[in-house]
Amino acid sequence: MRAITIPEPGGPDALVWAEVPDPEPGPGEVVLDVRASAVNRADLLQRQGLYPPPPGAPAYPGLECSGVVGAVGAGVTGWEVGQEVCALLAGGGYAERVAVPAGQLLPVPAGVDVVDAAALPEVACTVWSNVVHLARLASGETLLVHGGGSGIGTFAVQLGAALGATVVATARGVKHERLRELGAAHAVDYREQDFVEEVRTVTGGRGADVILDIMGASYLSRNVAALADGGRLVVIGMQGGRKAELDLGALLAKRGSVAATALRSRPAEQKAEIVRGVREQVWPLVEAGRVRPIVDRRLPMSEAAEAHRLVESNDHVGKVLLTTG
Repeated sequence: MRAITIPEPGGPDALVWAEVPDPEPGPGEVVLDVRASAVNRADLLQRQGLYPPPPGAPAYPGLECSGVVGAVGAGVTGWEVGQEVCALLAGGGYAERVAVPAGQLLPVPAGVDVVDAAALPEVACTVWSNVVHLARLASGETLLVHGGGSGIGTFAVQLGAALGATVVATARGVKHERLRELGAAHAVDYREQDFVEEVRTVTGGRGADVILDIMGASYLSRNVAALADGGRLVVIGMQGGRKAELDLGALLAKRGSVAATALRSRPAEQKAEIVRGVREQVWPLVEAGRVRPIVDRRLPMSEAAEAHRLVESNDHVGKVLLTTG
């Protein structure tokens, strides 16, 4: 088979479409014939040599994929050869075939194209596990989503709105109309507006109950300032740096909380638990059309370098997919 390899870390041209050994399903695994994968920020970091895959994961990038079950390993039940599925991966999605623990499989939702389904697993699992399972977003609350035009952001906007929250999203101004179409009640241009003041205005001075943050250090103090009493800040990215000073007095005054999570490095049993939650609580919303995969464009897997350039430019809305056919 062929896969995207990284012989040496570097820029987008470090990605090489090459022949590699075929995977075999181990106990409890299935092998998927991949139809598509999606580009995530973690893939860019892996390409640069900054985010190696967890032990035992394939060396190729790709944290999610969609395709057809091609082989089933010992002990697997509930999945059969020929089924259309999508999967959460620890790596290896940029390939024609990939082995996946059966607990990380999801059926392709009714009404969703099998290729577009590649845009769902990583964002659905990330958003649900952080916004719903961890931060306990409730109907009537306010959710602030940073990076609203990203794959994570477009999904979080939709899910928050579907759950009855008022969603505020930060993004470049050119993306605001699309975000409002997806359910954002208010969009903030982070380059020209102070999101703290905008959130206070939208909420009548109360602040955001839940903040989903991809920036990390550069937004920490302002995120705390934007929290409502009892608010929950969840940090899932460090695009704005790793280290910052936390004003505990400001956090204590609001009875707020800060959590930081990563999905890729979690053990398979934890990922399987998250996948079950997504299948039970999110897939019905997808099948009802209330949440859908947002795909900016599809490119052939052999053009992964161009896909990485696009994601690095931040000019896309939603997911950039890499297809095998």
